[in-house]
Amino acid sequence: MTEPSRTVEVERKYDVDLETPLPHWDAIPGVDTVTSGEERILDARYFDTADGALSQSGVALRRRTGGPDEGWHVKGPRRGDGRLEIGWPLGEGDELPPAVAETVSEWTSAPLTPLARIENDRTAYLLTGPGGIVAEFVDDRVRATDLRQNVQREWREWEMELGPAAPSDDAGRALFFEAVEQAVRAAGGRESASDSKLARALGF
Repeated sequence: MTEPSRTVEVERKYDVDLETPLPHWDAIPGVDTVTSGEERILDARYFDTADGALSQSGVALRRRTGGPDEGWHVKGPRRGDGRLEIGWPLGEGDELPPAVAETVSEWTSAPLTPLARIENDRTAYLLTGPGGIVAEFVDDRVRATDLRQNVQREWREWEMELGPAAPSDDAGRALFFEAVEQAVRAAGGRESASDSKLARALGF
């Protein structure tokens, strides 16, 4: 298997009603253009041990199809404002690739079983400035199934994730997200009540 990709996610999530209009990004510092929406159909299955060893360590393991980064992903524990995500191509079949299993072994070597399925109709927008992509904003309509409890949940949420041309200093990032949150609140959005889609799928 090829060398995995490594990215540090710095993002904010917002809860939103089904009919809430999209925010206006006119006042976001460093942003002069917003692309038209790109539709993505995402289908992810999450795995954990019977006793939730990965979740207890703040780790998520998934296999996702659809979108530009489809593949196997391990999201590590949150460190400060970011979270390291390691990604591998899908490969052959649904079996956990050895390289992914080796990475996960830092937290557990116990058997892994399906935890949740998250299907997501996503519309993605790039916020760009003179230096390139400042951030990606996504409008997600989510259908989630807790596979162990056989419980289904649906919701809509927004995410804003920093891109390569985003401010690199804490003060610049704080100003950026402050402007984003003002735009989100003006549109009718609110701070997310859940840490992640997986947590919400499981009722947390």
